[in-house]
Amino acid sequence: MERSLYEADHEAYRETVREFLAREVEPHKDKWDDEKWIDREVFARAAKTGIYALQVPEQYGGSGESDYRYRMVVCEEIARINALSFGLTISLQDDLVLHYLLDLPNDDQKQRWLPGFAAGETIGALAMTEPGTGSDLRGIRTSARRDGDHWILNGQKTFISSGIMADLVVVAACTDPDAGSRGLSLFVVERDTPGFVRGRQLDKIGLPAQDTAELFFDDARIPAANLLGEEGRGLQYLMGHLPRERLGVSAKAMATTRAIYELTVEYCKDRKAYGKPIIDLQHTRFELAEMSTEIDIATAYVDASVLAYNAGNLSPVDAAKGKWYISELQKRVIDRCLQLHGGYGYMREYAVGKAYIDTRIQTIYGGTTEVMKEIIGRDIAR
Repeated sequence: MERSLYEADHEAYRETVREFLAREVEPHKDKWDDEKWIDREVFARAAKTGIYALQVPEQYGGSGESDYRYRMVVCEEIARINALSFGLTISLQDDLVLHYLLDLPNDDQKQRWLPGFAAGETIGALAMTEPGTGSDLRGIRTSARRDGDHWILNGQKTFISSGIMADLVVVAACTDPDAGSRGLSLFVVERDTPGFVRGRQLDKIGLPAQDTAELFFDDARIPAANLLGEEGRGLQYLMGHLPRERLGVSAKAMATTRAIYELTVEYCKDRKAYGKPIIDLQHTRFELAEMSTEIDIATAYVDASVLAYNAGNLSPVDAAKGKWYISELQKRVIDRCLQLHGGYGYMREYAVGKAYIDTRIQTIYGGTTEVMKEIIGRDIAR
């Protein structure tokens, strides 16, 4: 089905993104995965080209562009070359960290932190998850207590994307254990903060170049000026930013699903069995027909979500619907595409094999499928 999401400016931007990726990312992406590390310099070049951080206001070095359709273009072009570790790192900045630093800081904090993001010289991370706490944010045990002009932070975080590379980490901590939902606050922890220690880079089954780490805080002294927003409103801030994060997951999942499907169609046209291309087999055509239909229908929902976000109308429930459904669709479609590739699909040199392991996490991070259904179900039952 022909899409009507984009206008001429978005397609012109697509050419810029495509050219940048061909020059700066595609030749290096496999090496980055093998080395389990992305060359930091590529982010400065990406920001300079306008690949991310577009929403940073002009006074801090950005372009002040808030149209999420440009973000969708980036997702689609990164998926097209299957550079998913790089894509997740970009998404972490654009769909997570930057929006905390755009919405919550005072003017002094914006001046301190936003120019570095706009230049691609500062990499951020968001630290919510703990060894015993995942989607249940009320279970956070990392604590912070006031000590004069500082906060003393103690605790542990895990599964933190870009935890090794990050220069700034937005950390959720309990500042009042007796205040319930009003007991969480957010802090920006900078790279060389005393008492802040990075643990090992975690050994994941997919997305190897996108570093994920454990973080430890042992009487880490955080300047009072690094409190993000108001004390006690951390849970509200976290919940308020989840629609953008979950839209980001849907955008990446939809783009990757379509890209792998299109590669699979071409493979089925070229691959022969019993003397003819396997696309001539009825079962293959039925599989492709089902996937094509599901992809078109899901794309319509994602496109509508993008326009709703641009208009300020994307609700947490609608974002949750897209997040669980699109990520589960991605898992199902890529599995079927791998099957159609046969033994070649199990090889890392084929995009479908890498995507199979790189995308598996997307039904988990940003809130599991089960949590998304609970959010939707509670809304129905209220």
